[in-house]
Amino acid sequence: MTNPTGSRHVRSLIDGESQHDSELGSITRLTADTFPILKGLSIKRLLLQPGSIREPHWHANADEIGYCLSGSVLISILDNGSSFSSFTIESGQMFVIDSGSLHHIENVGDDEAEIVVVFSHERPEDFSLQAAFGTMSDAVLGNTYDLEASEFTPLVRDTTSRDIVKRSGPAVVPDTAGFNNPHKFDVEAQNPPLQHPYAFVKLARSQFWPALEHLSMYSLTIEDTGMREPHWHPKTAEMGYVHKGNARMSILDPDGTVETYLLGAGDVYFIPKAYPHQIEVIGDEEIHFLIFFDQPTPGDIGYRASVSAFSRPVLAATFSVDEATLPAFPFTPTDPLLVAKSNPSDPV
Repeated sequence: MTNPTGSRHVRSLIDGESQHDSELGSITRLTADTFPILKGLSIKRLLLQPGSIREPHWHANADEIGYCLSGSVLISILDNGSSFSSFTIESGQMFVIDSGSLHHIENVGDDEAEIVVVFSHERPEDFSLQAAFGTMSDAVLGNTYDLEASEFTPLVRDTTSRDIVKRSGPAVVPDTAGFNNPHKFDVEAQNPPLQHPYAFVKLARSQFWPALEHLSMYSLTIEDTGMREPHWHPKTAEMGYVHKGNARMSILDPDGTVETYLLGAGDVYFIPKAYPHQIEVIGDEEIHFLIFFDQPTPGDIGYRASVSAFSRPVLAATFSVDEATLPAFPFTPTDPLLVAKSNPSDPV
């Protein structure tokens, strides 16, 4: 388990705990067992080789939201009430799966597929279809399907999970798999609701994706001339995955401790609800973050609106200076979220 900064807020997902590693693919994860600060969120990185399948399974205590970084996969979901969905997603597209819903993820392309998956629990619990079958006797299964018990004797069954299995023969992709689906969202095709010359944000939240109930995601791109305004989220925790680029974050803990750390591709950070923090680019390459929240519509309070909320005498007393010494704060009734970086970065 790699901790790239020594910070309690940061871990590497690429070097995270291994759930599965074979020629078929791999699953690495960060849960509260290895990343103790996590609460209400956890994350996995799924790699599937062509023809490989994340076996049919479900999560007992967590919704799941996924973002495809590369490849082409087929996702099938059996929801409560026998409602069934089957659709394909590719790079820049997302899926959501309710807790308890049976689903599979199958690489139907010619290249490796990479997916980042986030759960609405710090310790998600999984059940596989194979394990569920292994629980029952041949006779019970025979009665279930109106077949002879001997029909089930050849099946290899146990109560463990194989995680990733290999398909034999070509993939079966329904003709309807390319249609829009409530479980599917093409976030990167969205016209950015927030856009500046130096940064833009695309939003996978319930306002645009009604299927979301417990999770959401912002796809954040910032160039070296921009910065995420210092802010905090009153009612939601934040967990970010660094897709590309290098960034620096600062975060204030309730005991007054300030942590400033560098982030690179593959790193994950976690910020509990209402902890103030910021994000800035380090270097001349843009950054792309996938930022996940444990609410379907996250909100925030930024530093710009914060000073606009109080009179200058109150601010002068707060910062222990004369009123005339205060900066010329611009009146900002609505936080901009993203700001230009007009000053040079502090030394690393």
